[in-house]
Amino acid sequence: MASDGVAGGVLLTDGKWAGWTGWSDPHPDTFLQAIGRGYMRATGPNRALVALETRSSHRNRIGTLHGGFLAAFADHAFFAGLWIMGLKDHANGMTIDLSMQYLGVGKVGPDLVAEVELLRETGRMLFLRMILTQDGAPVAASSATIRKVSPPK
Repeated sequence: MASDGVAGGVLLTDGKWAGWTGWSDPHPDTFLQAIGRGYMRATGPNRALVALETRSSHRNRIGTLHGGFLAAFADHAFFAGLWIMGLKDHANGMTIDLSMQYLGVGKVGPDLVAEVELLRETGRMLFLRMILTQDGAPVAASSATIRKVSPPK
């Protein structure tokens, strides 16, 4: 499976993720390794799903998904969502702010799915929101402002 040099890039044709695009970081020693392999697909204009299989390293000491992990996944899912929406140039943007609202307990085992929506794009900024679910039940909601990469001078 080849990558195009940014997180993502390979349309999967087999297994439970057939029809999704797999993402992986081409740089092996990055924080993305803690989040794990994920999957993404566009669902309409300015909308995407980003998912991953949860694992025991995502849990806190009481056995539920760690809030910090959920925030890290949300931050990454915003960029993966932009990538699969066709805004690949912005995959290297910078998060200006990110807010989280924890709505329920996340469990290790069920897939975590982020429904990402691009609300507005300006010359320098992208405004997004998402809801994170497991088995259709809400786990968290998030919103973010992302600064686009400045064009080379």
